[in-house]
Amino acid sequence: MFGLRRFGIKLGLSTIRNILEGLGNPQDGFKCIHIAGTNGKGSIASTLAYILNASGYKTGLYTSPHLIRFNERIRINNTPISDKNIVAAYEAVKKNHFGSREPTFFEFTTAMAFFEFGRRNVDWAIIETGMGGRLDATNIINPALSIISNISIEHKSYLGNTIAEIAGEKGGIIKKKTPVITGVKQKSAIAVLNKIATDHQAPLYRFGRQFKIRRNKKQAFTYFGMEHTWHDMQTGLLGNHQVDNAALVLAACEVLRLDHANLPMDSIKTGLLNNVWPGRLEIVSKSPFIILDGAHNLIAARNLALFLSNQFAGSKITLVAGMLDDKPYTAILQSLLPVCSRVILTRPRIDRALPTETLNAAARRINPNITLIDDVREAVRHAIQTAAPDEVVCIAGSLYVVGEAKEIFEKHPDLIRKSK
Repeated sequence: MFGLRRFGIKLGLSTIRNILEGLGNPQDGFKCIHIAGTNGKGSIASTLAYILNASGYKTGLYTSPHLIRFNERIRINNTPISDKNIVAAYEAVKKNHFGSREPTFFEFTTAMAFFEFGRRNVDWAIIETGMGGRLDATNIINPALSIISNISIEHKSYLGNTIAEIAGEKGGIIKKKTPVITGVKQKSAIAVLNKIATDHQAPLYRFGRQFKIRRNKKQAFTYFGMEHTWHDMQTGLLGNHQVDNAALVLAACEVLRLDHANLPMDSIKTGLLNNVWPGRLEIVSKSPFIILDGAHNLIAARNLALFLSNQFAGSKITLVAGMLDDKPYTAILQSLLPVCSRVILTRPRIDRALPTETLNAAARRINPNITLIDDVREAVRHAIQTAAPDEVVCIAGSLYVVGEAKEIFEKHPDLIRKSK
């Protein structure tokens, strides 16, 4: 399957449609929630999966990318599917007619997920888009609810050069008379989404308009919804931005309940609080304090920098960072480096990774205390071994870097000096 990467990114629905027709259109056999957006898709998707599962529904979850194992992309009741079932899904997809070209890695994986969800008779499937929305392989479904988390400039060669153009692509997941929830704030994007929703007779619920929140102490907040006010809500995910993501989740719960989904309040609170989403402000040690966060685009990097400056003011912070060649690496470095005392630049194994020398040319103008270590394992090892117990080590810049770091910690647990 990883050989399919040679076909790169091919936006369009004809190939995935051919495959799924050959499989008997399994995506039509379960209810779906479709999630697009620049940031927060995975956090929102995983939280909704926890809530639905806690409410007694058999729930599928399809996300990308994986951090360590391919299995992470396809989950049922919050558990990655087995190697045996991955092979079975692969073989089922492989037998089908693809059309005029071979499927991409993502198209193949999407078909496998839908096949497995259908075979396992899930009640609900939470589906995260890969890129954009309108021509994304996942946009073959007819969801009960669509969510567009937020929008910023990304993947310009595929999605467009302006916020409005990108909004049009992500708004492509909006279906006829299907409710839409969004946290989008830019006027140009809202105008586009409003038009698409109106054209499709789709009810549009906007964060800050139809539903709001008021932050209380720590991560607790009050949710003011379309029909309900819910007090003392709390998300288990760290970061101020996760409260905004939680608001979208709660709005989704309200809409689903209007459509007669049985989501008890206890299950909503439990799912929101107990959800775990690896690689996003994930704490793996407290001595030294080790944090993993993908921070793979500019908005995510700004959220991470805000978290570090608020939570660790006055502490020495070592940043271990590597990035891919399609990211605005200079702007990301400008956000992260000012809050760090030293920087270790590295390079994940993926072929799209930027050379450390390229990152260094931009980084050294911001923070001169820089070390280049191309191998992620050695970079992480060096950072930890040279950090004092009261220092912070943050591993970020790409989910691929975070994935390699998690794999290192899994295979070499002795590398982390646990707090006593």
